[in-house]
Amino acid sequence: MSTAPRPENEYARLMALAQYGILDTVPEESFDRLVRLASHVLQTPAAYLNFVDGHRQWSKAAAGASPVETPLSESMCAWTITQDTPMVVEDTQQDPRFCDYPMVTGQPHIRMYAGAPLITPSGHRIGTLCVTDTQVHPLSDTDLQTLQDLAALVVTELELRAHNRVLSRDLKAANQHKADLRRTLEQAQTLEGITELTDLPLSSEEMTLSAAALLSDAIASDLTGLLVFEGNTLRVQAAHSHPRLSQAQRQVFDRLPRAPQGVLGAVRESALPMYLNDYASHPRALPEMLAAGVKQMAYVPLGTREGVTSVLMAIRLQDHPVGQWRGSDVDLLEAAGRTLRAGLERRQITDRARREARQDTLTGVLNRRAFEEDLVAWQTRAYNLALLDLDGLKGINDQEGHAQGDRLLQVFAGALEHELPYGAGLYRIGGDEFVVLLDSRDGERLNELVDTALLAARQVVAGTVGASMGVADSREATRGTLLELADKRMYSIKQRRKAQAAPDSLPSSES
Repeated sequence: MSTAPRPENEYARLMALAQYGILDTVPEESFDRLVRLASHVLQTPAAYLNFVDGHRQWSKAAAGASPVETPLSESMCAWTITQDTPMVVEDTQQDPRFCDYPMVTGQPHIRMYAGAPLITPSGHRIGTLCVTDTQVHPLSDTDLQTLQDLAALVVTELELRAHNRVLSRDLKAANQHKADLRRTLEQAQTLEGITELTDLPLSSEEMTLSAAALLSDAIASDLTGLLVFEGNTLRVQAAHSHPRLSQAQRQVFDRLPRAPQGVLGAVRESALPMYLNDYASHPRALPEMLAAGVKQMAYVPLGTREGVTSVLMAIRLQDHPVGQWRGSDVDLLEAAGRTLRAGLERRQITDRARREARQDTLTGVLNRRAFEEDLVAWQTRAYNLALLDLDGLKGINDQEGHAQGDRLLQVFAGALEHELPYGAGLYRIGGDEFVVLLDSRDGERLNELVDTALLAARQVVAGTVGASMGVADSREATRGTLLELADKRMYSIKQRRKAQAAPDSLPSSES
């Protein structure tokens, strides 16, 4: 059994064959039609369209027989592609090259073979269009020309198919490019929106949650939220959930533990983003998240400020159409993270500066500026304004020194601030003058609270200390005159105290 010699430029021939992408593909009617036509016109029981690669002969189409795949050592077509003209074997039993070939001695018992090479425009012979018969079947020159013409049509069909593949690939690439551009534009708009958020008068958490909601559509996440680590506790705040999710799926965040553990523990300690395309494969995956059907998770650290660490988190569930975090998703998340970190740091500096601008440097309580700003906000409800004068401060300064006087102010202010109910404000508006703003319902307790603060203040000085206080209700006067009314009442109390003139008495708060 003879094996066909290798064609010249075999490597280039195989490359030409590979460019058509035809091997091991499913049947196609355009090629089946040409094979049937060859069998019909040349009046043979069988016809094949075969391609010859580096180690086998493979049938793309067959008429009157089943497609076959044979090794090169048993391939007649491997001989055909060594020449440009058709190869005709009138009687394979008499040809020493083929007489012992399995397809001659056994099924399909080929007796006559005629094949025309498939010659590409670049001149490479990549396969054959061939016809066979189980008996001697002479072919005329016209028959052979017809076989060549049909082989040329096969090549034309291959070229058209390859051209369509290129067009399809280019169209797909163009559509993908268009989708990428559209996504890039959407992401740029999202990033612009996040940048604008950092300039709005929002709290840090409000700004971050709003940014997470903006990101959701741009990165196609099912759930987006904020992880807030404070001490040994974890707070999870959902910012957005996709409308397609069920109520149970929207409660994924509720299943997270309220202490940093598993993946969340690693996230808290990391300054780098983390992207998990297969959450279940992570060695520290949380069972709660697996039970909720979490597939992909992304974490973007936003930094630690004043003991609070915040992390942006995005989740995709098992049935999500996007199988992994795309490069554009990563780019947007990290750009958003940088923008938010810068915004949060700027906000922290601004808030600190604002707090310092509203804070009395000696006592640490609020100052006159803060009082004037906050008084506007109190106008929506009934409140009391109390003006306090710390009596005896001048004597302490004169007899014990200004350091003791400062200490007295600090202790009194700190104690009174501690005693005041939640929501009340304490302001130092002058050397020894303080203002308290509190709900009208708490006004009755004010004398008691001031007395408690005075008791603490007397522990740090040797001299006599007391307080005079005038209280005005917001319903008694306008905002502009309320402080004046409280001042008049305080002055009246001072005058009454002087008139009583009890030298051995110990001053206390009076209103």
